Amino acid sequence: MKQRVLVVEDNDRIRFLVCTYLKKYGYEAVNASNVQEAKDIFLASSPCLVILDLKLGGDSGEDLCKWIRDQERNEVSVIMLTAKASSDEKINGLRLGADDYVTKPFSPKELMARAEAVLRRGGQFCQKISHSGLVIKPRKGQALLFGRPLSLTKHEFNLLYYFMENPGQVLTREQLVNQIHPHNGRAILDRTIDAHIKKLREKIEDVPSNPERIVTVRGMGYKFNNR
Repeated sequence: MKQRVLVVEDNDRIRFLVCTYLKKYGYEAVNASNVQEAKDIFLASSPCLVILDLKLGGDSGEDLCKWIRDQERNEVSVIMLTAKASSDEKINGLRLGADDYVTKPFSPKELMARAEAVLRRGGQFCQKISHSGLVIKPRKGQALLFGRPLSLTKHEFNLLYYFMENPGQVLTREQLVNQIHPHNGRAILDRTIDAHIKKLREKIEDVPSNPERIVTVRGMGYKFNNR
């Protein structure tokens, strides 16, 4: 799975350049041109790295960096990308929670090298799958919906993880049973799986703005809607 990087930059040319290089180097790139757009995309896409310009049309990238740290603590890396060059400003940026600091003008290849370096250091924190604001962190046993922790049972968590690992694929009830009862699946009735999925749906589709995430495929099973 590709690691996702959010580029926050109000200069269209620079934003396009950075995203182009990220894709060339095998990353998934999402982008924003202002602070509010960046917050919305951050919560919806849950990136592993944010490349952040500190001057965003008058808004403060430093405030955005602090907001990111409040959301994810140390689970996302931040590279500050800015024309600021003084030592004091760099130190302040690092104290706010940035992992690295790149000044303009910059070499895209150097920026990619720095991105690879911070992701190597923080990679153990960035084990996650996300889709439309729904995030699952298998190593930590956590699931979040638009940044809000979900209270899932063990079976619900395992089912959600399996669905999100196989987006768009029709999964039979037998396959789903094997995820939660691998040793005695034959003793589990179809209606038991249906009950687990009903409860899971209630938790991950509990606000009007949520898409239908788990779709029933009549006569076959279920699939996770990744559209």
